[in-house]
Amino acid sequence: MSNSAVDVRTDADGSVVVQPHGPMGTDCAVPFRQILVHTVRKVRPPRLIVDLGDVPDVDPINLGTLAALCDLADDHQVVVFMENLSAEVATQLTAAGVPRQRFRAIGQPAVG
Repeated sequence: MSNSAVDVRTDADGSVVVQPHGPMGTDCAVPFRQILVHTVRKVRPPRLIVDLGDVPDVDPINLGTLAALCDLADDHQVVVFMENLSAEVATQLTAAGVPRQRFRAIGQPAVG
C-alpha cells in the first residue's frame, strides 16, 4: 500500500466503507489501523464495511488488525463486514480468527 490509498466513504444508510487499494504490507499497518479504530470508536457507524476487492495480499500485521477489529467493533456495537474478498484473502482471514460470518462476496479475483 505504499503507493496506494485507502478510500473512506459514508453510504446513504450510514454505513462507513473503508477500501484499501493494493497489497497490504507493514508500510500501511499504522495508518490503516488508525482509520479503523477512529471509525469504530469515534464515528460509531451502524456498519463498517471493509472492501478488500482491490487487495491481492494481506500481511500478518494487517491480518491481526482485521481480526482485532471484529472484537473492538463488537465492544462498540458496530457491525463489521469484509466484502469482495478473494478466496486466498478469505482463507488468510479465517486462519487469523475472523469469523466467516463477517465475509460477504467471497471468491472474486483480487486486482493486482
